[in-house]
Amino acid sequence: MARFRTLDDLDPKGKRVLLRADLNLPVKDGIITDRTRIERLCPTIRELAEKGGRVIICSHFDRPKGQRVPEMSLRPMAEALAAAIGRPVGFATDCVGPEAEAAVAALRDGQVLLLENTRFHAGEEKNDPALAAALAQLADVFVNDAFSAAHRAHASTEGVARLLPSFAGRLMQAELEALDAALGNPNRPVVAIVGGAKVSTKLELLGNLSKKVDVLVIGGAMANTFLAAQGHAMGRSLQEAEMHGTALRILEEAEAAHCEILLPTDLVVAAALAPHVPTRTVGVDAVPSEMMALDVGPDTVAMIESRLRQASTLVWNGPLGAFETPPFDAATVAVAQSVAGLTQSAGLKSIAGGGDTVAALKHAGVAERMTYVSAAGGAFLEWLEGKTLPGVAVLETA
Repeated sequence: MARFRTLDDLDPKGKRVLLRADLNLPVKDGIITDRTRIERLCPTIRELAEKGGRVIICSHFDRPKGQRVPEMSLRPMAEALAAAIGRPVGFATDCVGPEAEAAVAALRDGQVLLLENTRFHAGEEKNDPALAAALAQLADVFVNDAFSAAHRAHASTEGVARLLPSFAGRLMQAELEALDAALGNPNRPVVAIVGGAKVSTKLELLGNLSKKVDVLVIGGAMANTFLAAQGHAMGRSLQEAEMHGTALRILEEAEAAHCEILLPTDLVVAAALAPHVPTRTVGVDAVPSEMMALDVGPDTVAMIESRLRQASTLVWNGPLGAFETPPFDAATVAVAQSVAGLTQSAGLKSIAGGGDTVAALKHAGVAERMTYVSAAGGAFLEWLEGKTLPGVAVLETA
């Protein structure tokens, strides 16, 4: 694993600490509907403040495209942060310039300030050196705790890190350590579960994982494409006919890399994707022409569970079926509960991420029983694809 300076290497007392957070939270009618990212940010804020740092938080929110959009102000987040960390959080009406500078100058040791949305400045997403310099001017050191924004080279994630002594916050550290355990230096055997609708959106992921894991389980509608490419009639199932050649190539490359690919052996089919419709479980060579495959069947679940019992590490991205619509959540829930049990009883290291995956694990009631569940979304996926994340690379030390 690359070397990163963490909070263990920083004495923040008396220092102005610019903390890059991800406060791009889901908000409906002015109410935050999921505070997970705030909760995960709290340990870093508390540690810096309790050690006497002057904590200056910056973040983006939504897509104002360089304009000042009142509905996209971070002001409401200050109150939510204060409630979460148990201490007051001030607010500056800009992230750079006179207002920000005055608010920072008024800070005392242990106090916390939230700056306005960095994306109110067009230079943020352009990684403008002038904006990065203006941010850097506010602080003595930089702490990045926004792994979920690290796949973007923006002024507040990459540019400012080149101008100040830079450290990984506790959440960033946890993400990097979990991902290193998953793919960087894992305990073997390693199993990966990849689900989702389309092969075309996960080509790079499948290609990278097939070179790094021992067993690759393919589920979701993308499995339909692989089965169809092998000559199975898939009825009205969602699949990508134009990706058949690509699917066969992925299978060949995985075999060459000594990676076992597990495709479904049975499927749960129905005439429509709707709650509690009549279903049938059929073999992959017996999908009725008028029906569609919407989940993997019990034999496939048993096969996956068998491999998991032999595994030391699991990486999971994507559900096995249309889990949002019962009864097509059955396979995902069953496997999720098996994973949680093995994590607790057998020491399986289980790392999962991606929006649908997190939702599926919460639906199964096991999100808290996994080794690590990433809330990073796109950054988690790009890391699994083997891409360099600019906001991480800039933190690396020799």
